Amino acid sequence: MDLVPALQEPLKKVLGPATAKVMAEHLGLHTVGDLLHHYPRRYEERGQLTHLADLPMEEHVTVVAQVADARLHTFASSKAPRGKGQRLEVTITDGSGRLQLVFFGNGVHKPHKELLPGTRAMFAGKVSVFNRRLQLAHPAYELLRGDTEGEETVESWAGALIPLYPATAKLESWKLAKAIQTVLPSAQEAVDPLPGSLREGRGLVSLPEALLKIHRPHTKADIEDARARLKWDEAFVLQVALARRRHAETQLPAVPRKPGADGLLTAFDDRLPFTLTDGQQKVSREIFDDLATDHPMHRLLQGEVGSGKTLVALRAMLAVVDSGGQAVMLAPTEVLAQQHHRSVVEMMGELAEGGMLGGAEHATKVVLLTGSMGAAARRHALLDLATGEAGIVIGTHALIEDKVQFHDLGLVVVDEQHRFGVEQRDALRGKGKQPPHLLVMTATPIPRTVAMTVFGDLETSVLDQLPAGRSPIASHVVPAADKPHFLARAWERVREEVSNGHQAYVVCPRIGDEDDDPGKGAEQSKQPPEGDADKRPPLAVLDVAEQLAEGPLQGLKVEVLHGRMQPDDKDAVMRRFAAGETDVLVATTVIEVGVNVPNATAMVIMDADRFGVSQLHQLRGRVGRGSAPGLCLLVSEMPEASAARQRLNAVASTRDGFELSRIDLEQRREGDVLGQAQSGARTSLRVLAVIEDEEIIAEARQEAAAVVAADPELTGLPGLRTALETLLDEEREQYLEKG
Repeated sequence: MDLVPALQEPLKKVLGPATAKVMAEHLGLHTVGDLLHHYPRRYEERGQLTHLADLPMEEHVTVVAQVADARLHTFASSKAPRGKGQRLEVTITDGSGRLQLVFFGNGVHKPHKELLPGTRAMFAGKVSVFNRRLQLAHPAYELLRGDTEGEETVESWAGALIPLYPATAKLESWKLAKAIQTVLPSAQEAVDPLPGSLREGRGLVSLPEALLKIHRPHTKADIEDARARLKWDEAFVLQVALARRRHAETQLPAVPRKPGADGLLTAFDDRLPFTLTDGQQKVSREIFDDLATDHPMHRLLQGEVGSGKTLVALRAMLAVVDSGGQAVMLAPTEVLAQQHHRSVVEMMGELAEGGMLGGAEHATKVVLLTGSMGAAARRHALLDLATGEAGIVIGTHALIEDKVQFHDLGLVVVDEQHRFGVEQRDALRGKGKQPPHLLVMTATPIPRTVAMTVFGDLETSVLDQLPAGRSPIASHVVPAADKPHFLARAWERVREEVSNGHQAYVVCPRIGDEDDDPGKGAEQSKQPPEGDADKRPPLAVLDVAEQLAEGPLQGLKVEVLHGRMQPDDKDAVMRRFAAGETDVLVATTVIEVGVNVPNATAMVIMDADRFGVSQLHQLRGRVGRGSAPGLCLLVSEMPEASAARQRLNAVASTRDGFELSRIDLEQRREGDVLGQAQSGARTSLRVLAVIEDEEIIAEARQEAAAVVAADPELTGLPGLRTALETLLDEEREQYLEKG
């Protein structure tokens, strides 16, 4: 984040090639500046011990603790058949818990001499379980002595607070601390990216002082000062990048698209059997205002599951057709593209029959284009696009191929943004004579600050009101391992729903055909495994469907749906289910988004702990879409105390997607969430926490907008320009360009 050669000095010159290589490979640190921005994860106080009770499994940890006892065992093994094998077991404690350390073979001699009862040390290693007890095998350690012999060690941990760094097996926290000690004098030369007026107005310390205080704090107040300052750097530099992006967009030309007074949109509105909700009207106004300007709209439409986003998007598309342009809706899967095409044609009725007998006066053609269409149908669709005959086009990324030409592309609607690559969005945008307007829809509610950070280059509209006639959904966790009779009751409930004339979904994390590897595939659930229930592979659609048809759901019409079926077969299954011919559909998450069967009232999600919170909320949104109440049962074998069960309880306890997305974020690493934006730039947050630091992000966005409006090229702020260049190296710059 700096101009200065001192901070751009390669680490291999300062620390030597071996250490520099490990830092580059394992931590992505290449320069002195990179290392100075590698902040401590937390701090230990002398005399205050780490909580051994809260150690995360399979993670590399650093703990400070005291040796309680040490025992040397000899044993026979293939390498030492005469009972000469040696194992040293050391128990350490910190008052909150105990932890076993194990050393083997020739590695026992040094620790046997040094780790005597009463000795305090820092230990680093990977937490594993052996004989149901937590242990660190062959941990690295550094003694914390108070005597003169250990003066050097004490010196290197000068001050009462010991910084503990994000470390790796190859490079322990204390080695990082020593390396940072070496480069810390260079911090004085760090050039400040924050404008002076902003820094003074908010009482923030200078960058050199912040770097000094975060690595060598004397008091807790030092850490607070440093973090407050460094959070502002991260928030502000990122928001400036996004503000410049928005500013550049306003300079691009676009064709204004205004609906005609008595055109297609008016005819469509007149046909609607219900009135729009206040939210739908407000969001539509925001979109129509954007479409009427002569620079491209860039809007994110967030809506709760079932809040009527598709209707709002369709009205925007009709407005563009009214003005003589074409509109495209991009869906992430063929199932979803077909579903959208069906529902749009249904909603429009004779207005979708342009050029046909019986088509209404203002009608247009609604064309479907997917990768698996036959050659003749495809040729026909491409011709309709090129001549402008088709006003509305719905498809998958087959729409992006070079062959596809539009007559006059005016609006691109992207459904479910987080599944769509930025390059794809960019390629489609290039198909217009001038940049088309862009509307991105997502049904995954995103907390305001994440929207500002991940989609900061888009204006945001939120639909949080459900249309009238939506039914409540009751959600319950079914603890299959603790209470097997609850699972039996779940299948009875499904039979009851079917006997009342309704239908049900059963969702599984895996397909279960021979190509199906639990570790890969787009339809695998996204939740990391946790605990004993994951020793078996996740439940699979094909197995579960067979067991249900022969067992608890015998006599009901059960069908399967998954992503590896042929497109025609998938469509046929969906049509039968939509028509009510199938009682129970056993599926993977292909039904997660956009599938609309109002008669389906029950959903059973097997191995629900294998799915993310947002994914469960999405899936649940497939039931309760008609007049009858919905039921969602989350089946899990995870123990009651596990984090996975707490996640499921949270989903069962609230229908508010925005609340759930906060819970989801708090329980996961932010990088996962920001990583959905497919950009290194967005995951460069080291001290900024997207949920906790909501105010800083909102204020930084305002400040950034003001700075960019006054000086788009940042000519008066060289430090900020350099910080931006560091944040947006070429790859990231392109990412934002394509945004």
